Amino acid sequence: MDRSRSRGWYNAGMPKTKFMPRLWTATLIGASFLVPMAVAPLTLRADDRKYHDADHNDDHSWNKKEDKSYRRWEKENHRKHVDFGKTKEEDQKAYWAWRHGHPDDRQ
Repeated sequence: MDRSRSRGWYNAGMPKTKFMPRLWTATLIGASFLVPMAVAPLTLRADDRKYHDADHNDDHSWNKKEDKSYRRWEKENHRKHVDFGKTKEEDQKAYWAWRHGHPDDRQ
């Protein structure tokens, strides 16, 4: 019996030389649909950061209002924008000190 021509469920009559590339193509396409679903929770979690202000002994949730205030502080202090999580500890302390003197209602 010629195995290259056998009709099993795995090759539906195709020779192995055509079946494997189609299998890899289907696998890659399937993976391309799964990757965004796996990455989405990471991007959603990025906005849920919390920071502790040791000088005032309080916690701050990083949200759109906090980001707006931080960008205002950067502008007032003539600084280039740097993600708050990547700034130096002394700059973070300076921001929190400024922030306690500038509540949201005065923006």
